[in-house]
Amino acid sequence: MTENKPILVERKDHIGVITLNRPGQMNTFTVEFAGQLNDALVSLDADDDIRVVVVQGAGRAFSVGIELDCFKNRTHDEYRELIRQMDAHNHTIARMKKPVMASVGGYAVANGAGLVFACDLAVAAESAKFGTTAVNVGLICLGPAVPMARSIGRKKTLEMVLSGDMITAAEAERLGLINRVVPDDALEAETMAWAEKLAQKSPLSLRAGKTGIYGMSDLPYHQALDYLGEIFAALCATEDAQEGLSAFEEKRKPVWKLR
Repeated sequence: MTENKPILVERKDHIGVITLNRPGQMNTFTVEFAGQLNDALVSLDADDDIRVVVVQGAGRAFSVGIELDCFKNRTHDEYRELIRQMDAHNHTIARMKKPVMASVGGYAVANGAGLVFACDLAVAAESAKFGTTAVNVGLICLGPAVPMARSIGRKKTLEMVLSGDMITAAEAERLGLINRVVPDDALEAETMAWAEKLAQKSPLSLRAGKTGIYGMSDLPYHQALDYLGEIFAALCATEDAQEGLSAFEEKRKPVWKLR
């Protein structure tokens, strides 16, 4: 049955909703879980009807990371392949054309925290907790450190990764790891309202914004300006850009054509 799948996918108008669905195991990652998550992200990115993707967790945790049994009795090469599979979504989200939003209730720990940090945007319930805790069991959260460092810098990333301490949603927002903190009972409504707001924007504009901001990250200042200028020029030449301008001037809702 669908309810037994580790990853559930729904389409709500122009929003794709991915639910991490191992509530009895606090949505821990297994190889199957990681593969289905990545497949769901790829599928929604390829769906022209979907403009925004939301990732949420079923039960009392967003995700508490990789199931510990995955780390037992493997060879070096087998561990390398395991970690490649567990990190696949971090690559995929950064390469997607569409914004991906995390909706975080409960615990987001280790690879679960990394998934939140890899998402483009994140909303969290007031009671949510975050931590890169693998160091507490003799491992280390290096995959999550990559998107985390891009948001908060090296020193705070080292503090979190090396200490394994948990932080509150309010602290995660202060650091820039998430965007918004909302009351627990408003998490779903606030997340979907924000997703619906984004879904009304030009899909080509959202794509240009995401592509440009990710692409400039490793470029020198002047090269980044030129790179983003080229992306902006290409967007200006699209039919949807002209439609957006006309709709604004005519005080009507735009009709996006994705070209």
